[in-house]
Amino acid sequence: MKMKEYVGRQQILPKTLADSAKGVVRDGMVEGNQHIQCNRCGARFTKQTVQLPNGNYYCPGCIGFGRITSEDCLVAPLVSLKREAVCFAWEGELTYYQQRTAEKLERQFQDRGKTLVWAVTGSGKTEMLFPLIYRALSEGARVALSSPRIDVCRELFPRLQAVFPKEDILLYHGGAEEDYRETAFLICTTHQLLNFYQCFDLLIIDEIDAFPYEGDERLYFASKQAVKSDGCLVYLTATPSRRLLQEIKETHQIEKIPMRFHQRPLIQPQLIWFNHWEKLPSSVFKLKKFLHYIRMLLRDNRVLVFCPTIVWMEELAKSLKKYLPDKEIECVSSIDENRLEKVQQMRNKQYDVLLSTTILERGVTFSNISVIVIGANHPVFSKSALVQIAGRVDRKGAFNHGQVLFMYDQQTQAIRDACKEIREMNRLAKKWLETI
Repeated sequence: MKMKEYVGRQQILPKTLADSAKGVVRDGMVEGNQHIQCNRCGARFTKQTVQLPNGNYYCPGCIGFGRITSEDCLVAPLVSLKREAVCFAWEGELTYYQQRTAEKLERQFQDRGKTLVWAVTGSGKTEMLFPLIYRALSEGARVALSSPRIDVCRELFPRLQAVFPKEDILLYHGGAEEDYRETAFLICTTHQLLNFYQCFDLLIIDEIDAFPYEGDERLYFASKQAVKSDGCLVYLTATPSRRLLQEIKETHQIEKIPMRFHQRPLIQPQLIWFNHWEKLPSSVFKLKKFLHYIRMLLRDNRVLVFCPTIVWMEELAKSLKKYLPDKEIECVSSIDENRLEKVQQMRNKQYDVLLSTTILERGVTFSNISVIVIGANHPVFSKSALVQIAGRVDRKGAFNHGQVLFMYDQQTQAIRDACKEIREMNRLAKKWLETI
């Protein structure tokens, strides 16, 4: 394939063609005595586990992006973008604390620094980015906004299009409808960062604590490679892990925002003992108990029910439809081909109850919602997931008596830590409000 088909992205070429390549050329793999390391994803293997019949080595860690071997090189083309005046169409206003953070981010861009924005769910993190992105684009910088979750990228794309209506913004992920093209503003999943090397002047990673980025060394490596050596890196999260905070304490400036844009506190979860919750779909007694809470919440809001597994969720949905025939009930998961339509229908208030896996723990906003986490002690519900789920409630509009219920039969450290973090953020937010 010709280089022009890969403008802006690094490509794999045989080393025999390296001399004719234009751009930054690197070995595809770095060979040591006992191990070999991939230069695209950073994965490291013992030689005997990845040796091919012809004696070369390959990387299984990122093979989904095209096989790379020890006989290959990586070529990152040099990109030159023509910039025109940037149209900035946002007419909203930032709160005092949002504005203060936005100004700090702009200064960090000027200094090419690294920043972690630790802001509670519903604080308006995306809006705080608008001035930063505007400044970067206006100065001819190449910008990427990345997230581990496709659904988050899809949510961000139309919002950024509305703010920068004349920009050629590309939404880029594994299932994207558009092919890759050279652009000054890219919105992509973190997996796609494996395609870039020293490319972006400004790289923003949203939901950095989310699966699959958290704990995946390949994606961490890719994000470090994708930003220019003199570029600006911004991390966004409501729930940073201890590991992340430890890793960045010497390299990143941390901006902490404990307050939502509407200045109401985060909803504190109610802890409800629900013995043998896993039997809920098939137990009439347990269903009656659960329906009591559903009906109570439905008086004021629609209800979002988070479930630990897909099969269990689907069984529960069948039981709820049987006992609540007058209510619109649906379920959604990562394997649901209609999940985008169902999420939009929930936004349009077409469902009374929507059951979900952790796919909706972040990146989506519904009005007039209460939340139940059934089986909150299940391993899939980490501290981060529980805080994010609780943050779905009271994100927009007037307060509508939204509630958060954690149902469990064994209190885990994740449950305790999530409740503690929410309390501490509310306490800090109260102090901030007292100083305004």
